[in-house]
Amino acid sequence: MGNVISIRVPPEIKHEMDRLKGEVNWSEEIREFIKRRIKEYKKRKALQEVVAYIQTLPEAPKGTAQKLVREDRDSH
Repeated sequence: MGNVISIRVPPEIKHEMDRLKGEVNWSEEIREFIKRRIKEYKKRKALQEVVAYIQTLPEAPKGTAQKLVREDRDSH
């Protein structure tokens, strides 16, 4: 069994949730939303870490990309 959390919502939201109670499993909806949000934050953090790492790498000498493309093209 998991932990229990509670939230406060405005009365009009609660009223709408009650009206949809038979159609929507609010607990499951909220659990899935939280899971998606956690996944998004983890991806964002990983991307920030990769960008920070890339910024620490030395710059390639000017013309390196052209040279590599030319070498690859000529090898075919």
